[in-house]
Amino acid sequence: MTFEDLDSWQFARKLVSNVYELTREQALCRDFALCGQLQRAAVSIMSNIAEGFERAHLSEKTQFYNVARSSAAEVRSLLYVIEDNFPKSAKNVVALRNQVISVGKLISGLIRSTQSRKCSAIS
Repeated sequence: MTFEDLDSWQFARKLVSNVYELTREQALCRDFALCGQLQRAAVSIMSNIAEGFERAHLSEKTQFYNVARSSAAEVRSLLYVIEDNFPKSAKNVVALRNQVISVGKLISGLIRSTQSRKCSAIS
């Protein structure tokens, strides 16, 4: 199994694609700082899932998965900024936020699974 096989990584990859699509919208693309931060946070989710998967130690895996989950929260927060300031994008933003919530839940599952393996190894 590779990180590409993880549902969480696959969903995060789709999220990144959708974030890039959103940030290409006419009015929004002029806000370089917001778009750049949103793109980086989305890419961070996907990258940290991959990095965590490749780590040998369970505590390192958990740390990277926690960073991925935190980046998902950052993306959700930034989507509120867009919703509040770019009303024409609101419909797309709501759908994207639901997608981020799904990715976050998958990452939480990875964390729980990793922690349960850590507990089993200690016992």
